[in-house]
Amino acid sequence: MGSCRLFVIMSGLLFLASPAYAKNLGTIGTTYQVVEPDLVEEVKARIDKGKMAKIMEEHRQNYKAKDIYALPTAKRDRTFFVDMTYTLDHDIPGENGEIMYERGLTWNPLDYVSLPDGLMVINGESAKQVEWFEKSPYYKNKQIKLHISAGFAAPLIKHLDRPVFYLTKTIADRLQLAAVPCVITQNGKKMMVQEVKIDE
Repeated sequence: MGSCRLFVIMSGLLFLASPAYAKNLGTIGTTYQVVEPDLVEEVKARIDKGKMAKIMEEHRQNYKAKDIYALPTAKRDRTFFVDMTYTLDHDIPGENGEIMYERGLTWNPLDYVSLPDGLMVINGESAKQVEWFEKSPYYKNKQIKLHISAGFAAPLIKHLDRPVFYLTKTIADRLQLAAVPCVITQNGKKMMVQEVKIDE
């Protein structure tokens, strides 16, 4: 009985949905063509390209990474070495779920890669530190990655004609950075950090 009822209901729905039984009721009243403007084109037409370019440039000039990590000014010259050896605190599985690298595995990335040019960190808001960098022997080496612990990257990129990156806490912690300006280079299987005292 249930199957028969379901068949009747489904047959009725299919009958109502069938285009063969659709009926044209004709046109009643005045009709108008629907004319809807292209939203994207309308927005483009209303935007002053010069004004938009100015807004974009202001945004670029005033952009500062939220996770920029500030460091104090170096009070003395200091050199120390950082052991880059790292110990896994968790297992790393492969594609099939098998453990590729077990927790407790210890290795030094400098056994496998080298960083011949290194990086530098300065306070981008300090005119003295920027000037010091420009006069340093590292300035002409575009392979050295310049990081800033304060300030805006865009003006420095333009002024120095080179890429400028924001210092993050992850990098600072890994390299045990404590003051700027500083120069970080590879020394054998360790990284050498040189903090430089300059007259502010």
